[in-house]
Formats: sequence, C-alpha cells, structure tokens
Amino acid sequence: MTEKYNRTFIAIDYGERRIGVAKSDAMGIIASALTTLEVKSHAEALDKLKVILEEYEPNALVVGYPLLRSGEKSKKCIAVDEFIEKLKEIYGGTIYKVDEHASSQEAVSLIHAHGKKSGTDKRRIDRLAAVIILERFLAEHPG
Repeated sequence: MTEKYNRTFIAIDYGERRIGVAKSDAMGIIASALTTLEVKSHAEALDKLKVILEEYEPNALVVGYPLLRSGEKSKKCIAVDEFIEKLKEIYGGTIYKVDEHASSQEAVSLIHAHGKKSGTDKRRIDRLAAVIILERFLAEHPG
C-alpha cells in the first residue's frame, strides 16, 4: 500500500480587509492563485481560512512577512505575528514566514506584463502576491 504524498502548501498574503490565498500542487512544485478573502475581522478570516484548510489539508502554511528592505521588521510585522498566533488556533501544522517585500508591486508588474491593467483590482493583486510569496518559499524549499 502506498502512502499519500502531500507537499501541498497554502500561502497567505495577510491584510486586515483582504487576504490573498494561493496553493501549491501536491508535489509542492507549482503555485497557483486560489482566492482573495474579503474579511472584516480576525474571526471572519479564521472561519474562511478554516474551510480552505479543511478542503486542501496542506502540509504547511506560508505567510507573507512584511520585512523592510534592510531585513528589519516593519510595523506591519506585529499585525502579521498576531494573526499567525490566531492561525495556530485552527491549524496545528508548521507555519512559515516568508519575506513578502515588494510582492504586491511584483504582482502589478506581472499583470501589466500580460497586457492587462491592474487598476483598482486589489483582489487580483492580493491573490498574485500570495502566489509570489509561495513561489519564493518553494524556491527555497525544493522537494
């Protein structure tokens, strides 16, 4: 009998109102956009994320961590740390922090490179930022 191989990761680009979510394939090679959650509170965010975690059963979570260019923690890191503590209440696995520096700007550039306008579609930008965060993680943690 073969054991199910799972290197599925869920990446989160945390924001107080929007949370971009991406996932990897089961081999942990390809990152793809999943959704953007619109939330009004940590409780609502956790409820919505719990549904995603139950559906995909990830091996680990990857959370974008907004470090400064210098590598020092930004003020936003405090909010992300608080959110990660809340995530631990619904997820018992490993949670990685990945530097998300310039991921949103990179997402906008990627949209423009494909001949699209990013405009005010922040939901798309947040989803793509989560993909970029996950790609950074996968590049550093090959299977």
